[in-house]
Amino acid sequence: MEYIEKTLGKIIQDLAEERPDGLAFDFADRSYRRTWKEFDEETTLIAKGFMALGVEKGDKISMWATNTPEWVLTLFASAKIGAILVTVNTNYKVFELEYLLNQSDTKILVMMDRFKDSDYVGIVRELLPELGKDGTVQNSRLPELKRIIYSTPGEAPEGMMPFDKLKELGRNVSDEEYRERYEGLDYHDIVNMQYTSGTTGFPKGVMLTHYNIVNNGKCIGDGMRFGNEDKLLICVPFFHCFGLVLAIMAAITHGTAMVPIDHYSPVPVMRAITEKKCTAIHGVPTMFIAMLEHADFDKYDFSSLRTGIMAGSPCPVEVMNKVVERMNMKEIVIVFGQTEASPGCTMTTTNDSLERRVATVGRAFPGVECKIIDPETGEEQPRGKAGEFCARGYNIMKGYYKMPEATAQAIDENGWLHSGDLCTEDEEGYFKVVGRIKDMIIRGGENIYPKEIEEFLYTLPQISDVQVVGVPSVQYGEEVMAFIVLKQGESLTEEEVKNAVRENMARHKVPKYVSFVEKFPVTASGKIQKFKLREQAIELLRLQDAANIETA
Repeated sequence: MEYIEKTLGKIIQDLAEERPDGLAFDFADRSYRRTWKEFDEETTLIAKGFMALGVEKGDKISMWATNTPEWVLTLFASAKIGAILVTVNTNYKVFELEYLLNQSDTKILVMMDRFKDSDYVGIVRELLPELGKDGTVQNSRLPELKRIIYSTPGEAPEGMMPFDKLKELGRNVSDEEYRERYEGLDYHDIVNMQYTSGTTGFPKGVMLTHYNIVNNGKCIGDGMRFGNEDKLLICVPFFHCFGLVLAIMAAITHGTAMVPIDHYSPVPVMRAITEKKCTAIHGVPTMFIAMLEHADFDKYDFSSLRTGIMAGSPCPVEVMNKVVERMNMKEIVIVFGQTEASPGCTMTTTNDSLERRVATVGRAFPGVECKIIDPETGEEQPRGKAGEFCARGYNIMKGYYKMPEATAQAIDENGWLHSGDLCTEDEEGYFKVVGRIKDMIIRGGENIYPKEIEEFLYTLPQISDVQVVGVPSVQYGEEVMAFIVLKQGESLTEEEVKNAVRENMARHKVPKYVSFVEKFPVTASGKIQKFKLREQAIELLRLQDAANIETA
């Protein structure tokens, strides 16, 4: 494989010079359309604006917004001056936001007004009640945070700086000062931090370099045969690797036009495919199912579609077949990996047979080594035998931010990233995912980590102990269930538990089911047996049919 040795900023600059009038962005739901030249100039001006605010190389800029123009402008502007973009989940509430801003040492938070049931302005006011009129932040709980920038067009709330002010400030920074910073960057510098949870603690900041995500995106775009004539509809969130790498990086490494939409909703997405004549679209299985089963599906024209990616959770064969037949996505592919691997490790390509593309997660990326090991002994498994999937190569993260012990647990002394996923590999090098070692829950493509919800529920004074597990669901693959042991003499209702989580954490982490129990099943050594709790839940809730679908 021939690797790209460029920063994100250099890629955009080269596109601006090689294809100045080529279409870069054409947002589906707002009047934002830019050529590569226009986008390069705009991001340079905003980059200077960040410099005027005192942003230095290595400083963290957190971005809390849906798929808006300001999101991509912030990504590339920060990349051009060596700042690190910290992506913030759009479903976060105050409990999660405070942790991320503090753990990441965020200097500037760029945020929109609200999304669904999350009032971002209200959350920031709760977190920073003393937010000053001059737009600066001084808070002992968040010592590194210096400023809030409001990305929603219109008048900014008191204490927040409007996004457009960055362009005004940028005009005061000289080209020479900017050029010195820009040319002093290295493609092995960290450019992005994505927060992912684990079963043993709070979310960890995955440090990814220009080299990591650019080359991963290049491989993915190659696998879909992307080119200048393609138009990629982006309805997966920018803040996920799905949006940032599988979409944006795959597009910029191939000069492919991007058609982002604020957030996924079946009708606006189908309308955008039809009106913009998109050739590709990414999504998790539930997104495709929602379109295929929509009453107005036949009113839209999918003839322009050719390829795209279905990933994020196990892809049902029946759904893949319907997407190929009814949405004209004859060259749809699958990518498998994890955030710590930038994220892709294996992929099916347009050259693979339909059978391969619906039944496997493909073969190893060029430049990425993959192996299956016995999770107990570490010995490599023979072809066809299940074991833990491990990967090594250019795509592996630099580590978890300020968490050396967690990094050492994830990446062994020989550079192998241990995924926790159970896979098999056949004689031709195609991988299949057969299960998970970890207790992670995947609900409709969203990764949910029980420990994080448990840690929050432990803060409720009535609760003595809590265990969170995933239980089978026909609609979402899995749902969250909380088993709770109350303190003696205390009482709590199912709805009170759900409301507490709903008010402090993202919606998808709210338990669907709550069960109050006297004790948990344990081993002789006292270790709680979560698999037995899951079995109890299947019996209690009569979820045998869903469980059979999941294991079929």
